[in-house]
Amino acid sequence: MIVDGIEAFRTTGFQPQVVVIGAGPAGITLARRLASLNVPCALLDAGGEEYSQDTQDVYQGRTIGDPYFDLDAARLRYLGGTSGHWAGWCRFLDAHDFEKRDWIPNSGWPIARDAIEPFFEAARDVLGLRKFEPDKSISNDINWIDLIRSEPVRFGEKYRDELAKSDLICVVLNTYATDLVADDNQVTAANVVSNRKPSGRISAPYFVAATGGIENSRLLLWSNEKSGDPVVPNATSLGRYWMEHPEFTVGDALILRPEAYPHEIDGVAFFAPTQHAMKKNEIMNFHAVIRPLEYSSTKQMVSDLMCAMPDTSEWLVGLTGKSLNCYGNRVSMAWEQSPEFDNRVALSAIDKDFAGVPRVELHWRKGNLDRKTMSEGARLFGTTLALKDIGRMRLDEWVRDVNDYPEDGEIGGYHHMGGTRMSSDPNTGVVDANCRVHGMGNLYVAGSSIFTTSGYANPTASIVAFSERLGVHLAEQIN
Repeated sequence: MIVDGIEAFRTTGFQPQVVVIGAGPAGITLARRLASLNVPCALLDAGGEEYSQDTQDVYQGRTIGDPYFDLDAARLRYLGGTSGHWAGWCRFLDAHDFEKRDWIPNSGWPIARDAIEPFFEAARDVLGLRKFEPDKSISNDINWIDLIRSEPVRFGEKYRDELAKSDLICVVLNTYATDLVADDNQVTAANVVSNRKPSGRISAPYFVAATGGIENSRLLLWSNEKSGDPVVPNATSLGRYWMEHPEFTVGDALILRPEAYPHEIDGVAFFAPTQHAMKKNEIMNFHAVIRPLEYSSTKQMVSDLMCAMPDTSEWLVGLTGKSLNCYGNRVSMAWEQSPEFDNRVALSAIDKDFAGVPRVELHWRKGNLDRKTMSEGARLFGTTLALKDIGRMRLDEWVRDVNDYPEDGEIGGYHHMGGTRMSSDPNTGVVDANCRVHGMGNLYVAGSSIFTTSGYANPTASIVAFSERLGVHLAEQIN
């Protein structure tokens, strides 16, 4: 069922076993899995069924460090959450993303990928995905990868009718859980503001924070300040190790043999480093994207390449008579970010939202390993194109000359990860291998804030797989 506000919820007499805070991809997936296992849950959404600027205002904040998007533009606060502007790109984290890599500080999950692999089929069903094709070797350093451009799932639209008809899910709209209350290592209730009015508390045996890759940290940080007992008993890492996928255009490429690799109908193709290349060069995981240009832009690129790269001129001259098969492209890269303690979500000491909750201060900077991954990765990719005679690549000046990152480019993927990271040690993480907050008996976290490292993959598919897994785990605890 779907109700508007906490008072309407109370009149239903609905008794949830689990309160899930946040109705985005993680929360809706979790609620649907719990319902399938006969576990009743309340699903709180701070917004309504449609976008509202008043509700969206809560997401305002500021970023300290590198240039970043306006925080209230990077997320959406209504039923379905940020899936409302998701582009639909999907891929699961690679198996090696879970491994400890000595050259990447703070890497290594407490689980391997096989912990979520049993839930891949369910995740593909949720997102409407076909199976992923295996990686294809292009060279010892570079693989072609299958990053699926699916029909974007707007969770609030796709699952609205199912949620409305469910007897085991009660969606409570316009109900903002401002903080959690704890007693003796148990969360006893969530304080809520409903339809912009303080509205008491909601209680249940279990709670799950599923409010997003920034808001999960914000909720738990404020709860620790407000509650008599800490909601996160060891808060050393709370809000810390926050990550994005930095993303920038890095150069041009002329492709003579596009048949050398699979590609989309529009010529778009994705590539990633092999484990061998990452270890040899001590870089992180990344993907490089080829995006074809219009023909007129290709002709200009040929001229530019002959001026900027004289050693390529002979190759270009050799294309005489083949020019109709030569395609100009822009190449961009996105990469996993090193999980650093100082990249963090913090609470503002000055600014508060309408409910009195401190707004977010996001501290975010790219480090030396980010720069090395981008520059070495771009060179590896360009070298592969040349050695395999697939094409030639020219790096942009800012990459070649180690200039600052451009401020008019992509910047990032709008992918918010970390802050409540998974770790077997409560000093270096917030949740354990089952997504339960260390030291708490009934508090869990869902979503990409649990990511220990981020890989390069768009996070939605992995978020859904982890949420399916958490649903099964919670049902086992309850039943």
